Amino acid sequence: MTVARTLAVSLIGVTGQLVEVEADLSAGLPGLSFTGRADASVVEARDRIRSAVLNSGLSWPNRRITVALLPADMRKVGARFDLALAVAVLAAARVLPSEVIAATVWIAELGLDGRLRPVRGVLPAVLAARRAGVAQVVVADGNAAEAALVSGVEVRAAGDLAEVIGWLRGEAPSPPRAAPAEPDAAPAPSADLADVAGQGAAKRALEIAAAGAHHLYLIGEPGAGKTMLAERLPALLPPLEDDAALEVTAVHSVAGALVPGAGLLRRPPFQAPHHTASVAALVGGGSGLARPGAISLAHRGVLFLDEAPEFAQSAIDGLRQPLESGQVVLHRGGGAVSYPARFLLVAAANPCPCGRRRRDCECTPNAKRRYRQRVSGPVLDRIDLHVFVDPVPHLDLLTDQPSCERSAEVAARVARARSAAAARWRELGCRTNADVPGTVLRRAPWRLPRTALAEAERHLRSGQLSARGFDRVLRLAWTVADLAGRTIPDAGDVAEAVYFRTGRVSSWAA
Repeated sequence: MTVARTLAVSLIGVTGQLVEVEADLSAGLPGLSFTGRADASVVEARDRIRSAVLNSGLSWPNRRITVALLPADMRKVGARFDLALAVAVLAAARVLPSEVIAATVWIAELGLDGRLRPVRGVLPAVLAARRAGVAQVVVADGNAAEAALVSGVEVRAAGDLAEVIGWLRGEAPSPPRAAPAEPDAAPAPSADLADVAGQGAAKRALEIAAAGAHHLYLIGEPGAGKTMLAERLPALLPPLEDDAALEVTAVHSVAGALVPGAGLLRRPPFQAPHHTASVAALVGGGSGLARPGAISLAHRGVLFLDEAPEFAQSAIDGLRQPLESGQVVLHRGGGAVSYPARFLLVAAANPCPCGRRRRDCECTPNAKRRYRQRVSGPVLDRIDLHVFVDPVPHLDLLTDQPSCERSAEVAARVARARSAAAARWRELGCRTNADVPGTVLRRAPWRLPRTALAEAERHLRSGQLSARGFDRVLRLAWTVADLAGRTIPDAGDVAEAVYFRTGRVSSWAA
């Protein structure tokens, strides 16, 4: 009996786990069988591997082949095991030295001609290999730049199985070490806040949202500038730090949305799904183990829901848990999977179904109420800033206006405010005001004096603020103070926070 062992990686969401691949050749009816909860995509590898080996100039072992994928109680999904399976089988047949392959992780799909094809999720797979103490990983050429983003691991990239076989047998040089992609020389051009005419209050809300990672709801007539404002929010956010960039890049890698050859995603992502998106497309889903949705692809960035009331109510309500916890847990027949989903939500809506100007609107009060109720109260209560976007006055469009602040100027203030918040909440493990629990802000030493809270208390007593809304006003007030360079919010900061939480939406809704 001949047994050979090597290593692969299985992914559950964006978390990788090392898999030991064992191949055994024994007497019996020729064939290849699997143990260890291999799904159909893994079992189908028997035909890909056999053709790849034959087309690489070797003969296929005419023996009974048993492959075990360990641990056996974990489901294995995808074609990322192909290369590891081929190497293990050839080592068991004594074509390759078994001691050479044992400590290397192999991640690639095999074509019938022996080509190594790239697969999704290489970045989190290599991260898992590093955590397990593996020193060497072999991937396909198409995954080289992505895999090389992980430091502390020797990544080699090969073009086909014949190249790997020649290297392992000492008949050809080793595949070249992969190098990460060069960082962008200059940031990609983005829409500038100065392009938006008027809308002083909405721009202020946008700045507060960026500084404190607060969710934003924009309500206004068509053409008022809601979409323009939302599209300019990512430019106000600071670049992603190393840990956040790895998280974001890993999610895009698992989803297959990573541009080949790209480096770490340093810019906050922007996702704007169409209002016909399903629950699975928005939140995540699919058969077997669920795949990430738009909210996870917007992790550490902006999720923009234009025409929010037109989304399916079940899709909107699916945002409740992620808005609070910053992650989404999806349960499917293949098991439960968790994806990060700490996004900044910007939702936009018209004031009524017809979307016409107020004087031309013919919608009945019942039609308006039903339209507003498509975004449920529990979801609205989780959104910090509610802003009515007024139509732009014609003079702002037809006459020369004073120069507006550019995105870079606002982004500088946002960066200073975020730095102040991160320093203040460091001991709590929070980086933005939106992450701070309300109980912390209502207790010493962070509890504000009653004189500063007078306006918020009035709205709390009248029922215009819920308990959750009161906590969100406190978070907003701290962000307003950070933008002004104050170490503690005053009554004016709290009043501005109350205004953006309740002021204009209440007047419109009435």
